[in-house]
Amino acid sequence: MGLRAALAAIALVLAGALLPAAPASAAPVSTSPPVVTGQAAYDEVLVAQTGGWTPAPASYSFQWLRDGGPIAGATGRRYRTGLDDVGTRLSVTVTATDASGSTSVTSVPTARVARATIRNRTRPAVTGTLRFGRTVRADAGRWSTRPTRVRYQWLRGGRPIPGATGRRYEISWRDVGRPLRVRVQVRAPGHAWAKAGSRPRGRVDHRVGVRRTVTYHVETRGRVTASLKTFRRLVQQTYDDPRGWRGGGVRFRQVRSGGTFTVVLAEASRVPGFSPVCSAEWSCRVGRYVVINQTRWQHASPAWNAAKGSLRGYRHMVVNHETGHWLGFGHAGCPGGGRLAPVMQQQSKGLAGCRFNPFPTAAELGRVR
Repeated sequence: MGLRAALAAIALVLAGALLPAAPASAAPVSTSPPVVTGQAAYDEVLVAQTGGWTPAPASYSFQWLRDGGPIAGATGRRYRTGLDDVGTRLSVTVTATDASGSTSVTSVPTARVARATIRNRTRPAVTGTLRFGRTVRADAGRWSTRPTRVRYQWLRGGRPIPGATGRRYEISWRDVGRPLRVRVQVRAPGHAWAKAGSRPRGRVDHRVGVRRTVTYHVETRGRVTASLKTFRRLVQQTYDDPRGWRGGGVRFRQVRSGGTFTVVLAEASRVPGFSPVCSAEWSCRVGRYVVINQTRWQHASPAWNAAKGSLRGYRHMVVNHETGHWLGFGHAGCPGGGRLAPVMQQQSKGLAGCRFNPFPTAAELGRVR
């Protein structure tokens, strides 16, 4: 090589040494963060949107996070929420990779994962006969998810019945004449409580239908100091009460005069005037007359008061007892210690081991004709 050629080669080498080195290729850079789309609720599918990158990555990988910690095995683009996610926040880390390397970016967390909603498909229903003394049953209805917990609340006239929270309900005398419904609450794992109510099926009826109707009117004897208006009202309430003789199929209707029999509110001294078998101390029944002793009406009897019975209970009892005589019943004895006294037992005088009872027993009602 000549001198000139050698000098030219040396110049080229020196020129190359002075030039900057070519830059190495860089890993992908995020231009917009990943985003989680979908409803943050139990048993929903969430999807990871990768966000923007430059240059375009060759591939992506995913790692789902629960409250910032990795979820084992959750490495797909889609993630179905489970029970462990309820109440937590979910996010996803997206890793973008090309030949030059990898870069990872994490999304903003979701709202806390909510419980799912159970939807009612078929309303609950009340099955059985709507009569006092019968037991009805609640059908919980049909739901979008099979419930694992079911609660019941029975309602009388739209108001909850205290303590009536079972699937079965024994109809009470208080239900007669009122609509009866049931409200059902259901829940399943990962789901919030949901509720639905039955439609009213009509009003609850008496134990038996009306077999006969009798009429009566109210009179007084002697000096009456008790409120006659209150007396009339309370006597009719006793006759209408589902626990009383109405439970045997007899309907009582008050009229102004005449009628099938007469209810008399009498001054105590006037009671014996109806019959020699009557006394001024007690109430009595003679022929068509059901005679209520005013003293007993106002104060009950010593035996009743000693047992701390209520005055209203006594008034129910004395009207039912004397009317029972008019219906054809004689006096009854205590059927056994601790049992309810028949209403035809002389409870004003004592109980012989039975418990005070203002209304006819089921056995007495069964003998009404």
